[in-house]
Amino acid sequence: MSVDHPHALESRLVSTGVERLALLGKHAEALMAGYARDEVPLEGLSTTALNRLLAARILWRPDEQGGVKLTPKVRELIAEMLADESRRHVNADVAETLELLRSLVQSYREVRDGGEYWRQEQQLLHLRQEVDDLNGRFADAIDSLWRRLNGDFGFVSRLGDKIRENQRAQKQIVRLLDGLALIDFDELIELVGSDGALRKLLVSGLQQQLTQHYTSLREVQRRLVELMARFRQQQSRSRLVAGMAGFLREHPGFVPGNYARRGEVPALVNRAAPLVAAGAAALDHHPDSRVLGELLHRLPRPAPRPQPVTAAGAAAPQEDTLVAARQQALKEDVERFYLAVVDGGEGLSALEFLQQGEYEWSEEIWLFQVIAEFQGLPRSEQRAFRLSQQESQASRYNHVRLIHDVTLQLA
Repeated sequence: MSVDHPHALESRLVSTGVERLALLGKHAEALMAGYARDEVPLEGLSTTALNRLLAARILWRPDEQGGVKLTPKVRELIAEMLADESRRHVNADVAETLELLRSLVQSYREVRDGGEYWRQEQQLLHLRQEVDDLNGRFADAIDSLWRRLNGDFGFVSRLGDKIRENQRAQKQIVRLLDGLALIDFDELIELVGSDGALRKLLVSGLQQQLTQHYTSLREVQRRLVELMARFRQQQSRSRLVAGMAGFLREHPGFVPGNYARRGEVPALVNRAAPLVAAGAAALDHHPDSRVLGELLHRLPRPAPRPQPVTAAGAAAPQEDTLVAARQQALKEDVERFYLAVVDGGEGLSALEFLQQGEYEWSEEIWLFQVIAEFQGLPRSEQRAFRLSQQESQASRYNHVRLIHDVTLQLA
């Protein structure tokens, strides 16, 4: 009995939905006439058809004296199918959807713990549909914004209407961002627990979708700001032109003066920087050579200033020379370590040799040079030695190997 009841419920839902859709298709002309006008015309509807449409909540009567109108949901459905952005209202109620998701997750856990696998699949399907609806509402809202950018903004004649439309779109973006901020993934992670299907649906999949929504909203907002700046610029220019046209209507005999021939130019017009005439000596012009010679003789000669003489100091070696000398000294000390291993014939610790020889190298640099020297030997010479490393793992969760000492001996 517990298995047949859900199938009967699903069959009843399907039959009711088919009946409602058939009513929409049968009376499509009257419904579209009601969408275009204020009320639905009753001339083409019989009393039985009208009562069926009212019972199906496709039509409704606001008051007894008024006419019959489309219900808000049906009007929104038609606006959605027609992409009529002027009558379309997108409502992304995130708080209500999140509360429904919490309730569905609790029901899913109960049927899972009870071993009711068929009901578990139905609850998971219901959860997936609600998440898809949530993502779809955000996607529809962003798509509505893009349609308004490409439609209403392009065909509104008055700049004031464009600016008001832009401000309304900006407010809708703020509401959408506030709705997205309500989704707390820490809460969702704690809610789904260790269930893999729920985690994939409510955490990884939803987070990927929200990232796309945030990216689309940023792009829409950038476009809105760009359009607002362009509209403001057009508005300032149109005001200037409208002001000039009004002035000409009040003074029809006004003739602009020739400002190029005036001695005193108004400050509004005289905005160009003054030009400085460029001059050059014409050396090929013989009559001017005497004048140029006199001008050159009259130029004042610069008085030489005494330069302070400092005692020369010892030349400091360059930094590159010091580094090269230090590297050569380290290489020679490591070669002494290798010679000591060859002379002794026994294994020798690199750190013990460093401490006994009282060298001034740090342990890390010394071990690095010993290993580098071994790796730099030819293959034939490497076979004559055996290099063993005393190492350990960095930590329980870090597999990096730390080298503490190196022992070198003859093979």
